[in-house]
Amino acid sequence: MNLIMTIALITLGLSVILAVVSFWPPQMLPDHEKLSPYECGFDPLGSARLPFSIRFFLVAILFLLFDLEIALLLPLPWGDQLAAPLWTFIWASAILALLTLGLVYEWPQGGLEWAE
Repeated sequence: MNLIMTIALITLGLSVILAVVSFWPPQMLPDHEKLSPYECGFDPLGSARLPFSIRFFLVAILFLLFDLEIALLLPLPWGDQLAAPLWTFIWASAILALLTLGLVYEWPQGGLEWAE
């Protein structure tokens, strides 16, 4: 037990020392080159902080929602081997109904159209 605690303390101490050494000196000596944005070796032509469309976020969230729900349907071929395959069918139907309701809701809202 003493050996494990010693190794754990040495590992923790070394990790803290390496973290402090890696973060502390660069913050003490920032220069102009390190603070400027890098753009393929050229001086930046515009602001590095350009806003982008909220549509990207909307598409990403819709993709995550529908993709995760579809991933729940992947083990369905093995569902008939369970003790109660009828319950598997009922739950799969509920997930498909939820997907369909989400699609029906998003379609009139315009969430599936990229540009107006």
